[in-house]
Amino acid sequence: MNRAAVMRCLMAAALFGATAPAASELAGSIPSFTLAGLLYVGAALAVLPSVIVRPPTRHALAAEWRPAAVAVLAGGAVGPVLLVAGLARTNAATASILLNTELAATVVLAAVLFREHLGRRLLISAALITIAGGLLAWEPGTAVDIGAVFIIAACAFWGLDNGVTARIEHLAPEHVVALKGTIAGGANVTIGLLASGWGSSTGVGDVIAALVIGAAGYGISITLWVRGARDLGAARGQVIFATAPFIGATIAWTVLGEHVAGLQVVAVVMAATGVGVSLRSDHEHDHRHDLHQHDHEHVHDDDHHSHVHADGHIGRHSHPHNHGVLVHAHPHVPDLHHRHDH
Repeated sequence: MNRAAVMRCLMAAALFGATAPAASELAGSIPSFTLAGLLYVGAALAVLPSVIVRPPTRHALAAEWRPAAVAVLAGGAVGPVLLVAGLARTNAATASILLNTELAATVVLAAVLFREHLGRRLLISAALITIAGGLLAWEPGTAVDIGAVFIIAACAFWGLDNGVTARIEHLAPEHVVALKGTIAGGANVTIGLLASGWGSSTGVGDVIAALVIGAAGYGISITLWVRGARDLGAARGQVIFATAPFIGATIAWTVLGEHVAGLQVVAVVMAATGVGVSLRSDHEHDHRHDLHQHDHEHVHDDDHHSHVHADGHIGRHSHPHNHGVLVHAHPHVPDLHHRHDH
């Protein structure tokens, strides 16, 4: 399995896991819709320099506007709205456990809708991490109510977003994040301001903090995840990203000195085991690649990128390139070059 992709998904999880507690602290002073929008606007600001240097081409926008629109609508607009509605109707313990269903939704949709190859190892991995997430967040008083239904629905939309985003191959990850941040973030900020304003206790420092947290925990984090998921597939990328709460818990124990419960240690060990199992979930068979053109980050030491650069460029780089017909067999996962049903 692509080590660089695995590390990117882990780094994405670490950033999100580290910033999530900080974002929750702001929830007490900034209204929910406004805060959700500010986080995504911060994400857009984080990738703005990259987008300015390398803006999306007309061809890329024409080729990817449909999946990009689905990703923005499902992941950036509908998902956060459903989450806010759910959080207003259920307790925090229940919400924390139910948010683990994003992994299950991503895996199910990857298999059923996007025809990703999963395999027994990945299913075991997803089950371990989902159960571990429930153990980590378990508190007395959890219950299933209408708020829980909203949260599960939010996770389903994020699962759809994950599957669609991982398959976008003409727009750079920064372009996807910029679209989500600008359109969905801007819409949520507008809705939040119209519905409840800035909130009576919101200061300039809170707004700046929300933008900074959004830049790291959403902008850089999502960019890293998209890069990783393109080389791993949505299901495997989300399995690794689902370690975010366990990373956050580990930081709380080691850095903040919070109390360590035995059940939480069991959960972290289960999650680590699940990730380890997923790293051995590739498969091999004879398969055919047809004529294809796309634009993504790649190297020239694999079996798929044999084109030559006039300047002798080597190392990881990104540009539009063509693939000819190729029939071969090698271990692989559902990356951008292996979107088949085996």
